[in-house]
Amino acid sequence: MDVAARAAWLRDELGHHNYAYYVLDAPSIPDAEYDKLFRELQAIEAEHPELRTPDSPTLRVGGEALPQFPSVRHAVPMLSIQTETDTEPSGARAFDGRVRRDLDLAEDAAPVEYAAELKFDGLAINLRYENGILVQAATRGDGETGEEVTQNVRTIRQIPLRLNGDFPEVLEVRGEAYMSRPDFERYNARQREKGLAPLVNPRNGAAGSIRQLDPKLAAQRPLSFFAYGLGETRGWSMPATHSGVLDALATFGLPVSSYRDVVQGSEGLIAFHARIREIRDQLSFDIDGVVYKVNSLALQQRLGFRTREPRWAVAHKYPAEEAMTAVEAIEEQVGRTGAITPVARLKPVFVGGVTVTNATLHNEDEARRKDVRIGDTVVVRRAGDVIPEVVSVVLDKRPMQDMFGNEPLYAPYSRPTHCPVCGSEVEKPEGEAVARCTGGLFCPAQRKQAIIHFASRKAMDIEGLGEKLVDQMVDNAILRTPADIYRLGVLAVANLERMAEKSAANLLEAISRSRNTTLARFIYALGIRNVGEATARDLANHFGNLDALIAADEAALQEVADVGPIVAASIRHFLDQPHNVEVIEQLRAAGVAWAEGEPLRRDTLPLNGQTFVLTGTLPGLGRDEAKAMIEMQGGKVAGSVSKKTNYVVAGAEAGSKLAKAQELGIAVIDENQLRELLNHEIRS
Repeated sequence: MDVAARAAWLRDELGHHNYAYYVLDAPSIPDAEYDKLFRELQAIEAEHPELRTPDSPTLRVGGEALPQFPSVRHAVPMLSIQTETDTEPSGARAFDGRVRRDLDLAEDAAPVEYAAELKFDGLAINLRYENGILVQAATRGDGETGEEVTQNVRTIRQIPLRLNGDFPEVLEVRGEAYMSRPDFERYNARQREKGLAPLVNPRNGAAGSIRQLDPKLAAQRPLSFFAYGLGETRGWSMPATHSGVLDALATFGLPVSSYRDVVQGSEGLIAFHARIREIRDQLSFDIDGVVYKVNSLALQQRLGFRTREPRWAVAHKYPAEEAMTAVEAIEEQVGRTGAITPVARLKPVFVGGVTVTNATLHNEDEARRKDVRIGDTVVVRRAGDVIPEVVSVVLDKRPMQDMFGNEPLYAPYSRPTHCPVCGSEVEKPEGEAVARCTGGLFCPAQRKQAIIHFASRKAMDIEGLGEKLVDQMVDNAILRTPADIYRLGVLAVANLERMAEKSAANLLEAISRSRNTTLARFIYALGIRNVGEATARDLANHFGNLDALIAADEAALQEVADVGPIVAASIRHFLDQPHNVEVIEQLRAAGVAWAEGEPLRRDTLPLNGQTFVLTGTLPGLGRDEAKAMIEMQGGKVAGSVSKKTNYVVAGAEAGSKLAKAQELGIAVIDENQLRELLNHEIRS
């Protein structure tokens, strides 16, 4: 293929992927693959300017307005910024070097001051405020013309409908609508419970929500927003720096990320890039890099723009968290509740800093919706601690039976009729998305997972009884139920692989200690489907003793806070199984005990209705311990600071949550004050 034909092919290919990404909200290739094609076309056009055409993707931001929404012409174009794909420190040095050259700075001149911030992975939005009132919201579109999505954007609660303070006559705010990881996981969990299709990833969730034609549907999807720049402004004496602009936006009541800094020169950029990379997986939202901007607005104006990008800004990426690889097999995993989860066994691929060999397909419906088959080339995504998942199939690369491509080589996925571990029948309850093995504790997979869960730190907390040891004990028929743990002897344990007599003695001591527990921990340890730590604690507080819980019908169970029909049915189903009740009685006979009390009404607890946020390291309390103490008194521990937060408990190295609390005027207390509050020596 000659260079002209290659350029034409690249233009067509990039146009196809732009349409899939921006218009259909269905990315067809990973970002890293798109960037590679884009850079190749840029290089060809740089060497052969005569091949650059008016429709080249290098001259445009990309994407088109959807016809279902009114078009909005941006008063100030929403241009994209250059991407620096060199993920090493040299990428930051290269940008700083270009800025210094464009400013004609001498080698011994002072470092350039930059504003460094995050590159959010969502959907770019322009908010237009007139006289302090939100009158219009629009997507980026092709940079010149976008889609009006005002009704949907109004459903994002973080976006103020009216500005605070001394605002300009006209203020256009650019920012990112996004879906946080916790909101994404919670939304998908609800979708799967209803047997509905989950979202592919948070970015698609944000884009799809904004583009819902029915604002009521958009409101059901939890979106957030961060402001990061300006469009048109009138009647405003603008700050002199970009960081000053963001500070001003925050005073107007707009959400601005606290993960930003003003740094000096390339070394400051490098340090910021490294610092964010260290905490990237801990963020509650997805980013795919950081952004550097010359802080002085006067210098920004002096530097100006090249064809489609400002010279004064760059996006510095991190290693891709999406990659393409091949599906070598599809197998099933059996969870502790019998859930059958199809898993794609992959040709090893490096994604997000680790080598990935497996990716979840969630359930049969999801695997068939994505139409993942053996032999397919797929896009795999990994973000933070989230289990890697298959995002989509690259259909152009699907293996076919013949050269004409009429029939795929492999059939669509279908769930097994019998459990791959124990051979019991697999059933899919009506209205549920998940199929389950009916074997219960007869199934070794469920047995292993049930015992591992029982011994886990937040359950019975049996130190040393981990996955590998449980595998051996179940495989050797030493453990069949959790009650068997309390019948273990030194010889049986010491004879296991890699277990010495001292290790066996330590394990038995940990088992003995675990006999003294709490009712809440015991209920959680039983592994009842849909019963997590908080629900177990509510059940313990409500009923006061185990016998009352065992005797409760579904109506009585639904009187417990946050227990609805589904959870009540799960509890009743578990307790109606004779073998489960038998295990409970065996555990009590083995000496597992807790202090029982009278049923406790939540509205009588001293911290009922109070919301706490923990940040930093407390000197004498672990985070789980502090959370448990607060919840035992009726309080709630949230992961982020909002206007509904009553207290922020701050320890050493408290970060953005402390700053947010101070900004909102929320009470900030230390560990000693928390202990006083829990001891009722102070009152809110």
